[in-house]
Amino acid sequence: MGQEKGRGGSLSLECIEPNAAGIDVGATEIYVAVAGDRDGEPVRCFATFTEDLQAMAKWLQHCGITTVAMEATGVYWIPVYEVLEDAGIGVCLVNARHVKHVPGRKSDVRDCQWLQYLHSVGLLRASFRPESAICALRALSRHRANLVEIAAVHVQHMQKALTQMNLQIHHVLSDLTGKSGLAILDAILAGEREGEQLASLADGRIHADRETVIKSLVGNYRSEHLFTLRQSLEAYRQYQKMLVDCDRELEQRMGQLPNGGKGGQPPASLESSKRGKRRKNQFHFDMGKELYRVLGTDLLSVPGLSALTVHTLVTEIGTDLRRFPNVAAFTSWLTLCPGNKKSGGKVLSSKTRKSNSRAAAALRLAAQALHKSHSYLGAYYRRMRARLGAPQAITAAAHKLARIVYHLISTRTAYDESVFAHEEQKQNIRHQHRLHKQALALGFQLVPLPHPEVVH
Repeated sequence: MGQEKGRGGSLSLECIEPNAAGIDVGATEIYVAVAGDRDGEPVRCFATFTEDLQAMAKWLQHCGITTVAMEATGVYWIPVYEVLEDAGIGVCLVNARHVKHVPGRKSDVRDCQWLQYLHSVGLLRASFRPESAICALRALSRHRANLVEIAAVHVQHMQKALTQMNLQIHHVLSDLTGKSGLAILDAILAGEREGEQLASLADGRIHADRETVIKSLVGNYRSEHLFTLRQSLEAYRQYQKMLVDCDRELEQRMGQLPNGGKGGQPPASLESSKRGKRRKNQFHFDMGKELYRVLGTDLLSVPGLSALTVHTLVTEIGTDLRRFPNVAAFTSWLTLCPGNKKSGGKVLSSKTRKSNSRAAAALRLAAQALHKSHSYLGAYYRRMRARLGAPQAITAAAHKLARIVYHLISTRTAYDESVFAHEEQKQNIRHQHRLHKQALALGFQLVPLPHPEVVH
């Protein structure tokens, strides 16, 4: 196909997608642009009601449109995306930073025309979006995270009310929402004011002695603060109940995902983990077993990775990584690689790009958990931290975890710590060479000690 004339009369790029359209999405209205030869009115405005979106899809089908480009603007694009997907029209969801319009003369009409032009000449690249089953899990997972955050806010409200009454029990107990803390709060709200009676409700395994607990329960029990405490405790328990209901829905959705491996019994490490005490905000079902079933590999055996971290990865990237051609593309999508900003043959910046990726944030948290790990990854993180500092060490360790995750999911193999033995050996050799070099610079010579078995 030949070249087309641009708006100013100059030659433009070759048209690759003649059946392309562009959509500028807003909260109350959207603007849709098609090629000038497809309709007498190539730019139209539609409201965001469902009937109007369906009318938009019929108009695009009438114009022979097979693919549409639009920006990922908040959550406003989701209904448009679903209507177009149901109509059989391909959607190219692009990052808004990649399609910035030329400065000046900005309008919704020009934005949709600009998207249509860029898409028609093949200059847009679609953002990654997993399949619908994973998207449903992702919505539930993000909702669960919001429930945990809101429950934590109500805990802070309880602590504030106790502080205003000068009750220091939340400084004596390590967890105010534990068994002892909740029993004491219920007794306070029931009218009990005697410190000895309240202290007797504390579990005998707490670290604080009985006298300290009694002193922490002496305060000014004002009615307004007790009212705040009661409502905050009721709200906290309500959100805990909602967490249980959300976990049941997650368990049902996880059970609908296909098996990712060859089946068989889960590893012994997963079976033994069920005997441990459930920690706060963990899932109310065996998430590790479900993750092993859908992934075909045990990512929980990787140091630093927990069930919550792996579940976040699954809900954000899915169980099939074939959309990423190699591990470099995967880590680049996670923004865990150095940037590549060059001009005039010089590197202007190599900082890691900023991103709001929840998967990258989960891997960074997992990297921080390697600080006290006695594994190869733990030693790697501490070595990077001593050389680069904590922020860059977290990014480097998260990058290595991402490479491990990509390999294990792609090959469906088990994590093997022994493969790092060769890397450790090379690191030791480099360390020895560095020590020899430093000794020679100072006029010394290193002499290896004899084997411990022959030392007398």
